[in-house]
Amino acid sequence: MKKTLYLIVLIISFWSCKTSKQESTNRYPFEKSNLVPWSIVGFDVKERSPKARIDMLKHLGFERYGYGNRPKHIPTMQEEWELAQAENIKIDAVWLYLNLDKDQPNDLRDQNEAVFKNLKVVGLKTQIWIGFDPKHFENLSDAEALDDAVSMVSYLSNRASKLGCKIALYNHGGWAGQTENQLKIIKALPNTNLGVVFNFHHTHHDLENYHKHIKMLMPYLWCVNLNGMKKDGPKIITIGDGDLEKDMIQQLLDLNYKGPFGILGHVKGGDPEVILQENVDGLWKLFPQNI
Repeated sequence: MKKTLYLIVLIISFWSCKTSKQESTNRYPFEKSNLVPWSIVGFDVKERSPKARIDMLKHLGFERYGYGNRPKHIPTMQEEWELAQAENIKIDAVWLYLNLDKDQPNDLRDQNEAVFKNLKVVGLKTQIWIGFDPKHFENLSDAEALDDAVSMVSYLSNRASKLGCKIALYNHGGWAGQTENQLKIIKALPNTNLGVVFNFHHTHHDLENYHKHIKMLMPYLWCVNLNGMKKDGPKIITIGDGDLEKDMIQQLLDLNYKGPFGILGHVKGGDPEVILQENVDGLWKLFPQNI
């Protein structure tokens, strides 16, 4: 009798684990919990306060966002991060924009030093998404460009790791935004935990190599920021209004990328509350949830 009961318990446990694993594998990839609002701080016609921004995210049903600030937001940076933590809104990433003609290892501009200062004060452990000003690399050889980029990324990664944070490379155009060069930086720092954030809206110039590039980046891909896509632009359009983004997103899913996915609020003179909702609506129309 005891042996029979034991076998029944084992069978039930096996099927419970199997069902749970299947549910996890089959999870709808575009649930709000897997979407990261991005570019909603620096691009906001309403100039929301930290509280108003957190309230907006909660009203829209988001549980996380990326903090892409401008220098004018530095005075309220600590306040916003602390408020987000108090309201259980996850900050997936903070933005760091580097001009290697002005930012050097051990000598960052004040606006970039402020990011590290506030990370320490708040105790925020997150990703730091770094973009490089393309102009610095324009007159450099590949070897010189790689040396400059590796030196800075190594320095930033060491600082970030001491705070419990990680560095992700952001394809913001120019030499440092090219997939092959991002991989060179990563491979030059093999003992460093580096990732990549891939932005649809920064890849119009190289769409013919999109599939090849995302396959190359898959081991390092931490977030993909989605956007409506047409071959000749414009650069920023609502998801669903383009004719390429559905296939581009499907290719990610076919490669077993499970997210997270960034949703842009990146429209000059726009209201992120409206823009985010339109993008989510467009995404859900392209990829309806099976009920």
